[in-house]
Amino acid sequence: MEVIIDANFGMALGPAGGKTLLEFSDSAVAKLKALQAEEHNPDLMLRVSVYGGGCSGFQYTFSLDEEVKPVDRTVEKGGATLIIDQKSYQYLAGSTVDYTEGLEGAMFVVHNPNATSTCGCGASFSI
Repeated sequence: MEVIIDANFGMALGPAGGKTLLEFSDSAVAKLKALQAEEHNPDLMLRVSVYGGGCSGFQYTFSLDEEVKPVDRTVEKGGATLIIDQKSYQYLAGSTVDYTEGLEGAMFVVHNPNATSTCGCGASFSI
């Protein structure tokens, strides 16, 4: 099997078939587009980051941003852009960023196949 190596981040990216390493769900795209319209700012992008902390060791944070830094990676879909910083990318490769509405509230979430365990509310994880 041929593997692509990301020269910027120095890690294996997976099969050379061109599959996106981080998915941006249709519902997450729709919510970001709604936030852009609400704020009258089509330049808003969704930034997802991973930080140490939380019940299980790492936690996800989401913020709106207008700037892509030189070391950031982006995923574009349907006119919406997801930004991932270099340190967070290693924990998020293969994940899907989604938007859900339920009993817990409405929120962006990460479905991360790399997580070996999560806390009860799903806000933190361990690898």
